[in-house]
Amino acid sequence: MPDSHRDSRAPPATPDSHDLGPLAPFRHSVFTMLWSTWLVANLCMWMNDVAAAWLMTTLTSKPIWVALVQTAATLPVFLLGLPSGALADILNRKHFLFFTQVWVAVVGALLALAVFAGVVTPPLLLLLVFLNGIGLALRWPVFAAIVPDLVPRAKLPAALALNGVSMNASRILGPLIAGAIIASLGSAWVFLLNAVLSIVAAVVITRWQREHRPDPLGRESLRGAMRVGLQYVAQSYHLKGVLLRIAIFFFHSTALMALLPLVARQIKGGDAGTFTVLLAAMGAGAIASTFALPRLRQALSRDRLVLLGASTQALSMAVMAVNTHLWIGVLAMLLGGAAWITTANTLSVSAQISLPDWVRARGMSMFQMAIMGASASGAAVWGQVATWSSVPWALGLGAASGALAMLLANWRMPDRGVMDDPTPAGPMPRPEVTAPPQSGHVLVTIDYQIDPANAPAFRALMAQSRSSRLRQGAVGWELLTDINDPGGFVEVIEDASWTDHLRRFERVSAADVALRERKLAFHIGEAPPLVRRMVRESTARH
Repeated sequence: MPDSHRDSRAPPATPDSHDLGPLAPFRHSVFTMLWSTWLVANLCMWMNDVAAAWLMTTLTSKPIWVALVQTAATLPVFLLGLPSGALADILNRKHFLFFTQVWVAVVGALLALAVFAGVVTPPLLLLLVFLNGIGLALRWPVFAAIVPDLVPRAKLPAALALNGVSMNASRILGPLIAGAIIASLGSAWVFLLNAVLSIVAAVVITRWQREHRPDPLGRESLRGAMRVGLQYVAQSYHLKGVLLRIAIFFFHSTALMALLPLVARQIKGGDAGTFTVLLAAMGAGAIASTFALPRLRQALSRDRLVLLGASTQALSMAVMAVNTHLWIGVLAMLLGGAAWITTANTLSVSAQISLPDWVRARGMSMFQMAIMGASASGAAVWGQVATWSSVPWALGLGAASGALAMLLANWRMPDRGVMDDPTPAGPMPRPEVTAPPQSGHVLVTIDYQIDPANAPAFRALMAQSRSSRLRQGAVGWELLTDINDPGGFVEVIEDASWTDHLRRFERVSAADVALRERKLAFHIGEAPPLVRRMVRESTARH
């Protein structure tokens, strides 16, 4: 399995694993080092976004142009999320993370140069913000994939919450630093500082002692890795529910973030400092709520906690839609920040614990795609609504529809309360063949003999088998019934190649093993089910 091993410094179950406090992951030095890198990366992201958003308000007063800054920053993650997740699963993660930091540094330098030269226009600013977003698109999946390797599984929720703290601490410090630099020196110096900090983060990454162990089966192709990642999520009810909820939340909540520069101007005495204070208040609310998350997770189910977060965010947006006083705005943004981290962290943990390591970066890249795709489209939609009507109307409509949409999601696709165990089953015996096929699709058939009275229950169980096989990477699956024998069934699994067939043996989870035992319990034949492997041969037409 490519790049699926644990970090050479990653701790297994250490003696202090019982300490599940919010700061427990900092006991692990590698996590602390990379968390610091993540903090700097997020700091650069917020400084860039604040400087770009405010710079746009000096170039044009049209709401759609201001809102499109958010779209340009987030759209790359939606467009490139899956390819970058696939690359993070099949390449050396350390080298890949280093490259992303260098990319962001180069774009930051270009932004600074453009502002110093006085050639910035709204379209050029959006283009450079988009290029900076490409760095985010490449960076996020690989970092999300390595976090579970840095701390024991029991500390994963706390580690992910600390990632949220990193995001929101940077949300406070980034705007404050950017606002001070903009007021005293100008936007160009913000972009230049981003470039310098990104280089510093890249240097820190080089200190990460991580041994890359290539997969004995060879590296997956990018196209194949993307296909398997999509299949895995498509066959997981749990992950589809997570993606639906995170997309709903960010599509609506991004209305406030995208229009916040204009909201700040509507507050009495509103200026760049007002915008900075509101962003800082949101970050402070998020950080403060982090320490309450463990207790909230124990008291409420996932769906109730997410609905609480969406409803609280809607209340914050509704207040900001009509507010003209700074102190009320600060309170509302504190509340909105708490709602943001509660919802995002709850759904992030829910996604992480359901993903095996071999597909984690791809799964989390689709999680981030849902966030950024919803944010990009939401910013454009609510910006256009504000252009057609007004900023207060756009925020009010976004607040009402966001709460109702989350309530509908919980009703139509509720959390089942159970989840397949993604823990690897361990080394599985591979099939022995005298001459492995060099090309062609591999077809595997498994013959079952079932009591006809149990056929309906067996068919229902085989629907789960279909999902399991496709999650492992099979390109096709069928269940055949013998016309002359109502108890005769043949399961057919199709793999793209012999190597892909062998990869499925590495991806078997504890849940897959339990499912196999349940299928075998239906078999009433004297011998075990007959397994045959064949290669599909194509014949040319004459």
